[in-house]
Amino acid sequence: MSIKVLCDFCTGCEACLSVCPFGAIEMKDGAANITEKCNLCKACVEICPVGAIEFKDTRQAKGDLSDYKGVWVFAEQRQGKISSITYELLGEGRKLADQLKEPLAAVLLGHNMESAAQELIHYGADQVYYADNPILAEFHDDSYTQVIAGLINQYKPSIVLTGATAIGRSFIPKVAVRVKTGLTADCTQLDIDPATRLLRQTRPAFGGNIMATILCPNSRPQMATVRHKVMQKAEYRAERRGEVITLKGLGVITPRTKITQFVEDVAETINIAEADIIVSGGRGLKDARNFALLEELAKTIGAAIGASRAAVDAGWIPYSHQVGQTGKTVCPKLYIACGISGAIQHLAGMQSSDIIVAINSDPDAPIFKVATYGIVGDLFEVVPALTKKLKELRGE
Repeated sequence: MSIKVLCDFCTGCEACLSVCPFGAIEMKDGAANITEKCNLCKACVEICPVGAIEFKDTRQAKGDLSDYKGVWVFAEQRQGKISSITYELLGEGRKLADQLKEPLAAVLLGHNMESAAQELIHYGADQVYYADNPILAEFHDDSYTQVIAGLINQYKPSIVLTGATAIGRSFIPKVAVRVKTGLTADCTQLDIDPATRLLRQTRPAFGGNIMATILCPNSRPQMATVRHKVMQKAEYRAERRGEVITLKGLGVITPRTKITQFVEDVAETINIAEADIIVSGGRGLKDARNFALLEELAKTIGAAIGASRAAVDAGWIPYSHQVGQTGKTVCPKLYIACGISGAIQHLAGMQSSDIIVAINSDPDAPIFKVATYGIVGDLFEVVPALTKKLKELRGE
């Protein structure tokens, strides 16, 4: 793509200078000149009163795109266990495949995981491509990229979905580069455009202030990573039948790194991404020691401990507890926010919770706008009182 100024028609009115958000236009010899800062936003094309700025889309479609069929879901696994994000992707992938009237397939990389491959059928997959190799038992960027890219080139799926997890974010961009297609990261909504049959990939942008919908019309497959806990989990159906295609002899490259030990986060007794109840603390706690108040409440009701970015940046609690756009997206049945003002980045990670209880001394805190129930008060009084009452109800 390119933007070009037709100098013979440019009147030098400088209207384009004021609308360029990147400062990529300068006047030269009485005419506008596009510099290398240009981001191809086309604002100058639309504002030019004499039509002297021309936009050309020089991209060409990648061969015959009709060869690409089917929806693929990358079945993430850790230590031989399928990650929960996979079942969410299968649920969403099933909807997309049904809209397109094309098959849904899961792609599983691992070793000695035949039963897990069959389980993916029960969760909605029509086919499972199972790459069985000892090298693939643990995640490695190099080997996973090689295998997935090779399978895409061989079987030509139209859509490939991956979780926006540490694993997905690590290797799937490399796959996109190898197969020469685009990738939309951190999607929160997916659907099929009825007119073009293209995948509409929607994700938050500019700190969640706008939602951007992205299309990939000229390349295949259409690839997206999807945030955890924003899609409905697929329904398990024991009677569902499908085909497991076991792939061996792939010539998997030996990775340049190896895992010597897997160490769990001992501070995180309950994974916040999986928890049904979360108690989160923010800047209002004032000190790391005051998280003990939340831990006592969490222990009483069987909750996980979450935190805002402010609390994590202050060093009060590890990053693994951070909820928000730069942390984890959660969708518990109950979310209790203590001393959290409700910055938009935090809301992006928890506002889909079923019930939100906000405790804050500031009645104008943004958190109250999304809260199901709000308590305006001092958390150092409210939280202990709440914990005490809950213990009484439990007979403790």
